[in-house]
Amino acid sequence: MPSSELSSALTRAESLIRSIPDYPEPGILFRDITPLLADAEALRATTDAIIEPFAGQFDVIAGIEARGFLIAGAAAIAAGTGLIPIRKAGKLPRPAASVDYSLEYGTATIEMHDDLPAGSRVLLIDDVLATGGTLAAGRQLIERLGSHVAGISVLFEIEGLGGRDAIGDLHTVFHS
Repeated sequence: MPSSELSSALTRAESLIRSIPDYPEPGILFRDITPLLADAEALRATTDAIIEPFAGQFDVIAGIEARGFLIAGAAAIAAGTGLIPIRKAGKLPRPAASVDYSLEYGTATIEMHDDLPAGSRVLLIDDVLATGGTLAAGRQLIERLGSHVAGISVLFEIEGLGGRDAIGDLHTVFHS
């Protein structure tokens, strides 16, 4: 897709994201990406934009449960790579490693299998960067299992929650 068409498609895709106040907890502003996912053109533009800065730099994509799976799955198909799921505790039949982390509204644990060859270059994808806890835990899991995080890409960042401080450099498709 030419750059001007991609820019226009991304502007439209961003307009499909809804803000839902006080979900899942009071004081949290939830960003509902369901309408974006339901729109083929918006999903394709978003998928292209999320992987483009890392083209040729990764062997596989890892997606974080749950909405990160949806974006990462589409990105893996578009990039011609495989997909590694990073799941909430208790969802994998044989987790090789787990990491506990803090959320803006609690704590959680994520797990991953050890299906990657050592030294694999992984593009880590999630839908949103908030406090950075989930993505930092995902990076830690990938590195603990012998692979390298080639990049981190998200749809958008919730500024003011310190996520970028926890993660460092990352690619953000939408700037809100």
